[in-house]
Amino acid sequence: MTIALLTFAAVFLFILSAALLVYHRQALLARFAGVVTPQAASLDGVLERLLKARPATSKVEQVIDPFQKILPRSALEVSVVQKRLMLAGYRKDAYVNIFYGVKVLLPLLLLALVTVTRLYHFGAFFSYAIAAALGFLLPDFWLGNRIAARQLNVRLGLPEALDLMVICIEAGLGLDQAILRVADELALSQPEIAEEFNLVNLEQRAGRPRAEALRNLAERTDIESVRSLVAMLIQTDHFGTSLAGSLRVHSDSLRVQRRQQAEEQAAKTTVKLVFPLVLFIFPSLFVVTLGPAMISIKEAFEKYLLN
Repeated sequence: MTIALLTFAAVFLFILSAALLVYHRQALLARFAGVVTPQAASLDGVLERLLKARPATSKVEQVIDPFQKILPRSALEVSVVQKRLMLAGYRKDAYVNIFYGVKVLLPLLLLALVTVTRLYHFGAFFSYAIAAALGFLLPDFWLGNRIAARQLNVRLGLPEALDLMVICIEAGLGLDQAILRVADELALSQPEIAEEFNLVNLEQRAGRPRAEALRNLAERTDIESVRSLVAMLIQTDHFGTSLAGSLRVHSDSLRVQRRQQAEEQAAKTTVKLVFPLVLFIFPSLFVVTLGPAMISIKEAFEKYLLN
């Protein structure tokens, strides 16, 4: 009986080990294949991922559509709003209508909130005027904040992306394959850069020249560091110089520039601290230091006058 159990356990362990070995071997081979030759079908799902990156707007459009037609708009104004939305990462045409609809719906909601909370007792005209103006301007402030946040993320993550591009190019990949590989690697840590790089690959697959696709990248981000990167890539491609060396130098220059900006901000703190010191710190120091002396002087004068 003992021999039978040992035999059964040995056969079971052998089969389990063989199954694990085959499974891990297939997984390892698939991983190596993905690194050496990136999947050709990965680009086919890029557009679908980019479209799914934002929530569906069908229901929102149905709610906003009656309100977005109220505000008058010109072609120039619509183009400016569309460019600002593009800088913030919202590229669908429906977002323009949603933006104008919110600029009408939000003031109405704030006016209703003022009426419900009875804030108009503090001044009906000023309460309703402030609510209407705030509701009309809040979408612009929010959009400007989103643009600044997106540009900051792109600016901070660009040196990391350039370092990965240098590694990919030195490993033997071309510029297009390196951009695609970097986009896949940075999909989680730097989604803004990954999205922009994927759009560059999609534009090239659609038939646009590489220089035009890179210029569109600079226009979509509107960042000086990206513009200089695009100019460097176009010149490197035109003159045939070393791409890896140029990217390494550009990445180092971006880090030096960031360090200089941090030092500049640190040097400005001494000047910025003057106003809080004068307005808040010095008065409290005067009260603490001169208060007891003033009380003693007052008591001395009262005693002198009484005597």
